Amino acid sequence: MINLQRDKNPMPEQDPNVRNKNFLEVTLGYTEQQAVNEAMRCVKCRKKPCMAGCPVMVKIPDFVAKVAEGEFEEAYQIISETSSLPAICGRVCPQETQCEGVCARGVKGMPVAIGRLERFVADWHAANYGDEEIKPAEGNGHKVAIVGAGPAGLACAGDLINKGYEVTVFESLHKTGGVLVYGIPQFRLPKEIVAAEVSKLEAKGVKFVTDAIIGRSITVDELIKEEGFESVFVGTGAGLPSFMNIPGENLLGVVSANEYLTRINLMKAYKDEYDTPIMHPKKIAVVGGGNVAMDAARCAKRMGADNVYIIYRRSADEIPARAEEIHHAVEEGIEFHYLTNPVQVIGDDKGNVTGIECVKMELGAPDASGRRRPVEIKDSNFIFDVDYVIMAIGTKLNKLILETTENLQPNDRGGIGTNDMAATNRPEIFAGGDAVTGAATVIKAMGAGKTAAAGIDEYLTNK
Repeated sequence: MINLQRDKNPMPEQDPNVRNKNFLEVTLGYTEQQAVNEAMRCVKCRKKPCMAGCPVMVKIPDFVAKVAEGEFEEAYQIISETSSLPAICGRVCPQETQCEGVCARGVKGMPVAIGRLERFVADWHAANYGDEEIKPAEGNGHKVAIVGAGPAGLACAGDLINKGYEVTVFESLHKTGGVLVYGIPQFRLPKEIVAAEVSKLEAKGVKFVTDAIIGRSITVDELIKEEGFESVFVGTGAGLPSFMNIPGENLLGVVSANEYLTRINLMKAYKDEYDTPIMHPKKIAVVGGGNVAMDAARCAKRMGADNVYIIYRRSADEIPARAEEIHHAVEEGIEFHYLTNPVQVIGDDKGNVTGIECVKMELGAPDASGRRRPVEIKDSNFIFDVDYVIMAIGTKLNKLILETTENLQPNDRGGIGTNDMAATNRPEIFAGGDAVTGAATVIKAMGAGKTAAAGIDEYLTNK
């Protein structure tokens, strides 16, 4: 039976004026009845475009069909065949541009809420089978190192441990999860979910070594030559912050979104029992229009700011953040100022931020990104009265691995060069995720990790 309603089943949420003062998860998840009803909207089309839209090729029609039948554990097992992080992907993947973006139901109405269903299935499994014993995989005698415990590294580790490899993951921070723990706020992705996924990998036999900066503590070459690892996967992400290089960026109260979010998310600055150094300004400008900018702005509101402004140089039609995140930000009282660009940060005689000077912009011809290029409007300068500025204009690749690994070649983007199987010019070294492409999505990083796992398996099998 097919449910012909045009719209998705609404996602239950906290009230905006309640949630903008706490760090509890915004969306509350479907009930069983809502999940079944939504799954019944799938028309079971023959070509299955949703699968092609998924970077890890989850068997979407199959798991959705099981949800429609009320067979939730069977649905989980289907997802788990290709995805090791369904509870995470169901929350943070940009489904609207991937699986849901090509859903046949989206032609005349809303697509099936695939992401919400994936989250429901993962949460249902955790609630009902979360304590089940996980048996370690039988070893095959091969030893692999993974650098970085973010989504690419975790996905690679999951696939390799399932194939019997001895896997050790090295992480530079004191917690595993990468951007999942330091970048994405608790109200979008509860850290307990990330910890649970890591625990599953540990139960299967994956070893995690934290506070290990590969390239400083030990090099990739030393992992191979001295520690006996037969292959290494590099999934270090792209975590170096970018700045605008405008006057006043060195004032007290100008920070990168990376630093701000790390202090809040990883160092728990939002909790009273943690003595994490962080400022509590009242008027904040967030420069940028991506998901990171939304996260920073929404965190700032929850940390006690009265006014939070998103400053973005293009129009609402070009803003890259997910529509859902923008919608939630607006509901929570974040002010958006489009076609606006900073030219300097203003401070007092003590070096503290007192304002940010901006100019109005208009859109010209498309640039290399395909988006219309913003052009400054002459003599349109004005000042926002703020006491804090968060720069959320993207990140750069960390060159540490490239600089400390013998003969490892970069690609034309400055990342690590790889082929279609994630192999570098050195056959024993593989790489994937943001370390190769620059900043992208969690699910694309996972896809790269899975590709690398397949490449490593082929390399070591045929070695």
